[in-house]
Amino acid sequence: MDVLARFHPPDLSRLRGRRTRLIRRWLAACLVLAAALLFVHPGSARGAPTDPTVVAAHDLPAGASWRAADVRLADLPGDARPSGALSSLDLVDGRSLAGAVRAGEPLTDVRLAAIPAPGDPGTATVPVRLADAAVAELLTPGSRVDVVAAPEAGVPASVLAGGATVVAIGHQEPSAAKGPLVLLRLPEAIATRVAAISLERPVTVTLR
Repeated sequence: MDVLARFHPPDLSRLRGRRTRLIRRWLAACLVLAAALLFVHPGSARGAPTDPTVVAAHDLPAGASWRAADVRLADLPGDARPSGALSSLDLVDGRSLAGAVRAGEPLTDVRLAAIPAPGDPGTATVPVRLADAAVAELLTPGSRVDVVAAPEAGVPASVLAGGATVVAIGHQEPSAAKGPLVLLRLPEAIATRVAAISLERPVTVTLR
């Protein structure tokens, strides 16, 4: 009798409560894992086929040259990929932007500026700071322009060079009074003259 008095049957309600808590914790962990998969791979987590897509890593202005830190690959489902979306980082290496992009924006073929044809051995690239920032916003790498020196006292406006090729457009500083630097490809003899005059007189360009 003493032995039976000391024996206490297990509390089934307590066991059921502990089992319920374990099941709830396991379900909560599964939900957290599923949410993480949806965040990292939204298409693949839902079972939809995805494709690697080049997207901008941060905001960039028009004319900027791509660097490795400017782009990344993201897995996007087919219905979220725009037409002409790029799938390889090699396609943007060393290229310039034809227009501004936002961080996370998929990059397409029309976002890349045309690569100017290689110049003759007798050409040179000249940095020219434009007098009007608004003019620079109209330019893209590969544009053909004429370089014009603004008139001064006793000196009329004059065309310094015709048919220059825009190679790149620099970033416009908000505090700068003038426009950004623009790299122009010109014949060497003309390039020297343009570089010298642009240091003395305001310079702009006209689009062809």
